[in-house]
Amino acid sequence: MEENLGNVTIAPEVLLSLVRLTALATPGVARLYPGTPSGVRRLFSGKAAEGIKLEIEDHTVAIDLYVIAEPDAHMLPLGQTLQREINRAIQDVVGMPVKEINVHIEDVADRLPSVPAD
Repeated sequence: MEENLGNVTIAPEVLLSLVRLTALATPGVARLYPGTPSGVRRLFSGKAAEGIKLEIEDHTVAIDLYVIAEPDAHMLPLGQTLQREINRAIQDVVGMPVKEINVHIEDVADRLPSVPAD
């Protein structure tokens, strides 16, 4: 029999950090999109951070992730990997079900030009 010791509360900012760290650790992601695109509005029930919009409803989480890909990244597999890894991270670390993860690849990073050796 489980005893009730009280509540455990996880701040939405923890979820934002977890999504950010997981996305940045994924090969093919150059960085998160700075800010949120103009078409994205923060909802009253949601949280947003640079490149991430997160909504929690009925103890499930919905995520919109905006990234800039590396130039050599294969876009579709990158998006699917991000969905899989973020879903795994939230379920394993937080134990919260994920409703959806929408990945938006907003741009491709520029490679810096090579500097000729002297």
